[in-house]
Amino acid sequence: MSIDPRVALQSLTAALEEHLVAASARRGEGDPTVEAAFFAVADAFEVYEDALYEAYAEVTPLQVFDEEDESDDEDGELLDEDELEILDQ
Repeated sequence: MSIDPRVALQSLTAALEEHLVAASARRGEGDPTVEAAFFAVADAFEVYEDALYEAYAEVTPLQVFDEEDESDDEDGELLDEDELEILDQ
C-alpha cells in the first residue's frame, strides 16, 4: 500500500510544527518532549521521502543521519575528505 506524497508531506509539516512548539517550551537539556518531537520529524521525513520516490522516482536534497553515520572526530573536524559527499541535482 503506497501513501500519497501530499498526505506524507502534511504529516511532515505537522511534525515540524510540533517540534517548534516543543523546542519553544523546552524544559532544559534532554527534554523528552523535544526528543520525541525530533524523532517524529525524522520518521515523518522518511515516510515522505519514500512516498515521493515511490510516486515520482524523486528525492529531496535532505538526509536523516543516525548517530552511527557521524564522521566527526572529537574536535568536530572530518576524519577524511573522501567522506564528504556532494549531492548533484
